[in-house]
Amino acid sequence: FFSPLVADAEMLGTPDPELAATMGFSGFGKKARTFDLEAMFEQTRRTAVERSRKVLEAREREKEDETEKEFRIPCTDSSVSASRAAGPGSALAGREAVCSESEDDSNEALSGPSMQSQSSAKGPAEDTDDDDDGDDEEEFIGPPLPPGFKDSDDDNDNDDTEEEDNNPVKKIPDSHEITLQHGTKTVSALGLDPSGARLITGGYDYDVKFWDFAGMDASLQAFRSLQPCECHQIKSLQYSSTGDVILVVSGNSQAKVLDRDGFPVMECIKGDQYIVDMTNTKGHTAMLNSGCWHPKIKEEFLTCSNDGTVRTWDVNNEKKHKSVFKPRSVQGKRVIPTTCTYSRDGKFIAAGCQDGSIQIWDRNMSVHTKFHCRQAHASGTDTSCLTFSYDGTVLASRGGDDTLKIWDIRQFKKPLNSADGLPSFFPMTDCCFSPDDKILVTGTSVKKGGGSGKLFFFYRETFQKLYEIEVTDASVVRCLWHPKLNQIMVGTGNGLAKVYYDPVKSQRGAKLCVVKTKRKERQAETLTQDYIITPHALPMFREPRQRSTRKQLEKDRLDPMKSHKPEPPVAGAGRGGRVGTHGVTLSSYIVKNIALDKTDDSNPREAILRHAKEAEENPYWVAPAYAK
Repeated sequence: FFSPLVADAEMLGTPDPELAATMGFSGFGKKARTFDLEAMFEQTRRTAVERSRKVLEAREREKEDETEKEFRIPCTDSSVSASRAAGPGSALAGREAVCSESEDDSNEALSGPSMQSQSSAKGPAEDTDDDDDGDDEEEFIGPPLPPGFKDSDDDNDNDDTEEEDNNPVKKIPDSHEITLQHGTKTVSALGLDPSGARLITGGYDYDVKFWDFAGMDASLQAFRSLQPCECHQIKSLQYSSTGDVILVVSGNSQAKVLDRDGFPVMECIKGDQYIVDMTNTKGHTAMLNSGCWHPKIKEEFLTCSNDGTVRTWDVNNEKKHKSVFKPRSVQGKRVIPTTCTYSRDGKFIAAGCQDGSIQIWDRNMSVHTKFHCRQAHASGTDTSCLTFSYDGTVLASRGGDDTLKIWDIRQFKKPLNSADGLPSFFPMTDCCFSPDDKILVTGTSVKKGGGSGKLFFFYRETFQKLYEIEVTDASVVRCLWHPKLNQIMVGTGNGLAKVYYDPVKSQRGAKLCVVKTKRKERQAETLTQDYIITPHALPMFREPRQRSTRKQLEKDRLDPMKSHKPEPPVAGAGRGGRVGTHGVTLSSYIVKNIALDKTDDSNPREAILRHAKEAEENPYWVAPAYAK
């Protein structure tokens, strides 16, 4: 900012005295003064750097003093005695240091480079040292705790977790429930996407309904309902591992894949039912029983059918299956698989069959079974569910012989544990593991009016019955315990889908929709017609402006045209092309008159004797016949 002034002064040289007096230059003397700007800027920069360095040093000293004070708390007496021994000189030095610090603080100014640049100017070695010191300070602030001391909060938390570990019942989230009305018939399929945002339900009424927990309010209405397989009962619904597509297995021979919104993505091909060898057909030839997605490969899924095969498919190739697995009985004959599943790592495929066997194949070798158990359940019953534990070591099976068993597939001859007396009337009764793998859950079936369907919880290690929930007065068919939400979904035989949750232990899911109030329904809105604003219309065409919607609604309700009032029934003979209530034919006239004949036949003897005198006087029917 000095440069224009210097230039002007040099240009003027020795000014005229009058001009100088007028312009105010008289104080400059004979020659203009010159300035060394670079030197001035350099001086300013040095001053700023020096001042910033002092500020930083002062702050570091303050931090050190604070930490020293914190360390000195337990040994205050010794520090006091040490200061007394040091004499007045040290106290004076300390006072001077404090004074100098306060002076530095008062001289603080926001000039020069920022603190960040100063700190970055330090070498990397200094930074690492400071960081290490800081970490040490964070770890060991204050005196060490005495050996017997425990923080009360930590103690309570530990007690709670210990109680939960000792008592697994406390981990079951069943304090609250919501009921989703799917329909009136059995809810035979349930599916939750991996994030837990959407639930799908399918039933014997052929409907698949979509429920969005974040979008629902307390009225708990499904946002979409469709019938993807026309008139076939839904057997199984499952989201893929990424949650972007849904596998729909129904009572026909072709599985379908839908996207998240219910639009079809692919449909499996139907096999040729006249070919004997099922390996040579491109798809299933009989009703499907079950299906599921591969846990790792998002495009692959598995189906099993009454044609005696288990097939794997690729979403991108609907023209032919990937591979075929054919379960066989002891005699080597074809046997029908009623349920199928992948192991948790996707390496094995397991199927439960109608002869009571469980057969497991390596996914890459479809000819011979890797493991099998011939008498897993009673022969001739439908094994309704197979599921692997989360750790992948144990397989649970739900049999149509009213049992629940768990197996170690490496020692497949006899079950690890078994529970019986669990009636199952449905070919898709479920069982599932809890998210921590310690509890096994299944539902029971009841006959109509035979009590309540229950959800049973068994401890995995001992198979002791931990808990039971009375769900409803119908069978419990499907159950699903979602690991992310920590909520239990249940499908029942009377068309309900129930969600059990705990406000503390559960996440999102049902908690999102119960807090939203129901939207007010306004039925009268349907009567109103849209008011069209035409500002430049001629007066004869201009509509009167609506003053109040309520009054307009009342007027529209009275107007038979706007409220679509149905025509009253025709009294008497028909008119206007409509047939009257009794018609105009002879038969209808007679029927009408017979109905209107109101003779009192309350005393039949009197009614008959009423004609006795006339019969004696004028015998016409009976007497002449007996006279001859």
